[in-house]
Amino acid sequence: MRGLLQRISTAFIFIIVMLGGLYGGRYSFVVLFAIITAICLWEYLGMVLKHGKKRDSVRMFLGVAFGLTPFLLASILHLGKIRSEQQFVIFSSISFFPFIFMAFIYELFTKSENPFRNVAFIVLGMFYIGTPFVLLDFIAFAGEKFNTNIIFGLFLMNWSNDTGAYLIGSKFGKRLLFQRISPKKTWEGFVGGILVTFLITLLLNAFFDELPVWDWFALMSIVVVFGSFGDLVESMLKRSVGVKDSGNLLPGHGGLLDRFDAFIFLLPFAAAYLLCIR
Repeated sequence: MRGLLQRISTAFIFIIVMLGGLYGGRYSFVVLFAIITAICLWEYLGMVLKHGKKRDSVRMFLGVAFGLTPFLLASILHLGKIRSEQQFVIFSSISFFPFIFMAFIYELFTKSENPFRNVAFIVLGMFYIGTPFVLLDFIAFAGEKFNTNIIFGLFLMNWSNDTGAYLIGSKFGKRLLFQRISPKKTWEGFVGGILVTFLITLLLNAFFDELPVWDWFALMSIVVVFGSFGDLVESMLKRSVGVKDSGNLLPGHGGLLDRFDAFIFLLPFAAAYLLCIR
């Protein structure tokens, strides 16, 4: 009972923070997702850069700075703080490249047996976590328009898919979906996630007019398919490094990356679709 109350209270606070960041305006949106990106990167790097039982804070700082910089650059661009391509190139060069080359220099002075593997994990963090959140900026900002409802819709569909899969799968699940990676996920849960997300998509179409109905359902398909893959990919990551959760920031829910694994993975596909129709 205590564990359930903890999960509910954590989820309630999490939802309030997310809604405040999403609907508080452009700046609160950027601050919210800069923090989320940084924490997800920190948790990811904490899993892959462990040496024995220790975390190397210098490598992790370099990895977070490197992975977060593209999001900050895109946000500055969309907020209108950079007004020319030349300014953007100069600012990007000054702020972006030093971090990755500092990672190479740092490895010269460590006794790591796998220095290039460490640098590779840092670079991978930018592509796995940093780049999807950059694309979130391109979904949210379209000239003078700020597409808060579309971002909220993606979140709501993603959470609905997760919740439906969990509730239906835990009650009726028998046929395993991907036993080697995640032995608790079932086909029944997958179908349950689709059904719940379908109902939520109908509500989104009824209340929001930013997209026509077929675009909402195209996004629903992306959420269900690629969000599920994202969940499995993070399970594969955790299994490969021998951890249960990416962190303990959210009591009863694990780490922040555990909550955003599906959303991170679906973002490139949702952004590709939305930018094409835009």
